[in-house]
Amino acid sequence: MTWVFVYSTLKKGQPNNYRMFDSNNGKAEYLGSAFTTQKYPLVITTEYNIPFLLNIPGQGHRVHGEIYKVDDQMLKFLDDFKSVPMLYQRMVVQLEVKEWVGKTEGEEMSPGSITEVFVYTTTTYEPDWPSLPCYESYDSEGAHGLKYNKEENL
Repeated sequence: MTWVFVYSTLKKGQPNNYRMFDSNNGKAEYLGSAFTTQKYPLVITTEYNIPFLLNIPGQGHRVHGEIYKVDDQMLKFLDDFKSVPMLYQRMVVQLEVKEWVGKTEGEEMSPGSITEVFVYTTTTYEPDWPSLPCYESYDSEGAHGLKYNKEENL
């Protein structure tokens, strides 16, 4: 099983969260919430208002999201869903745990604990993306007014 950090449309209450629990995609278990130990730019862009975490450590905000434990089938689904490696790249990021609900023995984490997990980020972006407004937490219905377009399915 692999731990993955989701920060956008795959989070609880967001348009693609259902994909995390579709057994056709594999298995996923919500473990808790966390935020990146480093700042990263989380921007919303393209005609579909897709959230992207730009791989530019030190810029932006400490990004808030959720940690899931996924099986190999779900990891492959997520890689395909995120168009790895063309649109996103899967990399390791360091997180600070905010809340932990995972119950598996040996996987307990307390608030403030530091852990490393996979995240989907991008190194391939348009030149103006780093200058876009950055967010610390994504909500498709947020005050930013950039409603996610489900047609693109990211």
